[in-house]
Amino acid sequence: MSLLETLNDDIKVAMKSKDKEALAILRMIKTSIQNEQINKGEDLSPDEELTLVSREMKQRKESLSEFEKAGRSDLVEQASFGISIVARYLPEQLSDEELKSIITEAIASVDATSMKDFGKVMGVVMPKTKGKADGQKINALVKELIS
Repeated sequence: MSLLETLNDDIKVAMKSKDKEALAILRMIKTSIQNEQINKGEDLSPDEELTLVSREMKQRKESLSEFEKAGRSDLVEQASFGISIVARYLPEQLSDEELKSIITEAIASVDATSMKDFGKVMGVVMPKTKGKADGQKINALVKELIS
């Protein structure tokens, strides 16, 4: 079952249960995927769908951070709910230990010895962790492990 089919089924469930907040978020995700399909002119691969869902998650996390800084507890609650909905469509997130293992392997494979090799390491790590870990977290761990 493709992501769009799953979203359509979940939208129907949200409509039947009159869950307006979840319905709005699901529709935004669906619209994002459909817009990308229109721009591309063909169906998206599962990897491309994952990229779009990851982008939605990143936007919501950034919004949550901004709302917390501004002290807007009402919007923090909404953003947190949105994150929980979007998380359903992402693969299970990697633990810190799993991430460190992947990063350590990448460092060894490119013979990284200093921060000059940061880009090479990230180039190896990011495809392996796509959608399974936050980019900022990966960035921080790579910097920590290289130095």
